[in-house]
Amino acid sequence: MQDKEITIYDLAEKLNISATTVSRGLQDHPAINKKTKKRIFDLAAELGYRSNKFASNLRKQKTHTIGVIVPRLNSLFMSSVLSGIEKIANNAGYNLIISQSFEQEAKEKTNTTTMFNNRVDGLIVSLASDTQDYSHFDTFIKKNIPVIFFDRIAEQITTTKVLIDNLKAGYLATQHLIQQGCKEILHITGNIARNVYQDRFEGYKKALADHNIPYRPDLFITNDLTEQAIQDVIQNDILKRDKLPDGLFITNDSSAAFALTIFKEAGLKVPEDIAIVGFNNDLISRVTEPAITTINYPGNEMGESIARILVNHLDGESDLSFTSTVILNTELIVRASSQRKQNS
Repeated sequence: MQDKEITIYDLAEKLNISATTVSRGLQDHPAINKKTKKRIFDLAAELGYRSNKFASNLRKQKTHTIGVIVPRLNSLFMSSVLSGIEKIANNAGYNLIISQSFEQEAKEKTNTTTMFNNRVDGLIVSLASDTQDYSHFDTFIKKNIPVIFFDRIAEQITTTKVLIDNLKAGYLATQHLIQQGCKEILHITGNIARNVYQDRFEGYKKALADHNIPYRPDLFITNDLTEQAIQDVIQNDILKRDKLPDGLFITNDSSAAFALTIFKEAGLKVPEDIAIVGFNNDLISRVTEPAITTINYPGNEMGESIARILVNHLDGESDLSFTSTVILNTELIVRASSQRKQNS
């Protein structure tokens, strides 16, 4: 068995040509004739030669690798964002290193160190739920390694951010429920230390105020939006109240689908007894009975926008210092889970 790594010098010796000619031939350089290129490629394939891109990249001070840190991978929204990032990045010759923080600041910091040590050319981040200290990004900023935040952003860091208008989205969701006749609207959301949940909460409150409905703290609940958390709060709190809410705005579709199931099992009718609006436009929102009204969050489009901005910067076609915040369009998609009033 051969364990020695084949080099361009081995190829050059066997072909009786210079190592420079071999190197240029492998890069399809126009100065090398086709016959010589074919000899080089044929021998390289026969001997199992592999290009040492790592050494080449070090010489160029680029690895053509982009780091991506997300809170969790088991999210349809995150999957669609990553798909968009990968499509644009791969087409531009960049590879991705993807890691998840599992919603923990400590893990996010470890991931950031790993990305730095792997010499990524740029970093794309959506923050963990409990991240409060942002010092782990300082090394990237000091070394002029571009960092782009998306969805869950660090507002204190001056860098490019890509997101939707979450306040407007929260407003539209709540306003729709009000227009359907709801007056006691329960809002269940994630940690409001994160901009996405805080902004959606602000939109919820603004819609209530604009329609002269007093904000009630007992109709506002924050948790980690897991199935267990949703089950606990609905079964052990909401369903035991003397008066049930007549509307629910919950900030992701999987939680909305689970809540819908619990309410139906308790004998409530959706939307007659409680109208429901989710968030993200995940597949599950379209297959429940009834289908769930939601906010369309264009994950794939967001991923493509992020990657395009970063790749253009890395390839010298644009400068991130001139880009601050990119806001993508979103919309309310009305389905049966909230439609009490039919359009005439």
